[in-house]
Amino acid sequence: MTTTLVELSDLSMRYAAQLALDSLNLTIKSGAVLGLLGPNGAGKSTCLRLLVGIMRASGGQVRVFGKDVIANGTAVRQHIGYVPENPQLYPWMTVAEVMRFASAAYQNWSSSLADDLCRTFELPKDRRIKQLSQGMKVKAALLVALAHRPRLLVLDEPMSGLDPLARDELMEIFVDLKHQETECVIFSSHHIDDVTRIADEIAILNEGRLLVHESMEAMLLDTKRIEAVLVDGRLPGFDLPQVVWQYVNRRQWSVTVHPFDSSLINTLNASDAISSTSVEDLSLEQIFKDWIKGTKTQC
Repeated sequence: MTTTLVELSDLSMRYAAQLALDSLNLTIKSGAVLGLLGPNGAGKSTCLRLLVGIMRASGGQVRVFGKDVIANGTAVRQHIGYVPENPQLYPWMTVAEVMRFASAAYQNWSSSLADDLCRTFELPKDRRIKQLSQGMKVKAALLVALAHRPRLLVLDEPMSGLDPLARDELMEIFVDLKHQETECVIFSSHHIDDVTRIADEIAILNEGRLLVHESMEAMLLDTKRIEAVLVDGRLPGFDLPQVVWQYVNRRQWSVTVHPFDSSLINTLNASDAISSTSVEDLSLEQIFKDWIKGTKTQC
């Protein structure tokens, strides 16, 4: 039986005149591996910082494990593993010292698991953090996030700035995380191929608003692009409520719809304004781009 692990209700965050999150509602259940997508400035990092309780929202509520993350922050964070885009580890400490330091912060810290992770990640215990490569620093932060066996693992752009080899190595680690004890993983990234490999649910943010949240399977199955040839370059005299994004180039009409229904084709083919139609499957990257372009078109 799946249970709700994370619930964001009317969540808003304002920095001076800038609205970073706008009445965001999102529910994530146990067993999910959620890929959080959005362009720069979409509100992804703000959302995750509020989720783990290191920031206080301007409005709304965050509940994790059924508890308010502000009122019960210390207790809730005992069961969260968090790796930010730029891990904040004391640079003068060695890896071993970081492990000892972190062990005092978590009641469920497992020294044996920490040692196993250290070997798996090939982290040199005697090396100072400031001497590690960026990829090794991420591994060290991931060790700290995992060694207390968290129920929820939150990864905020963990591979930002890594070279291709380091990214590939970490990707293999993240794929393996799906088989660990963690009940839920939330993973934000600019690399859509990475999200495709890891996630089984997708949420797309833009300008602080949630555009869509669905399973990966439903997102790929229910989002299609219809290519239609217009008789005289004018759109039909009716609206398609499922339009995500559309573009007209003379007589060619490209329209991405969600959710797709085959009856749409019958409707379009019956229109005097259209001479022919075809339907295309889309990759997650194409879907993401069309959702973002669609919001700009509506502005």
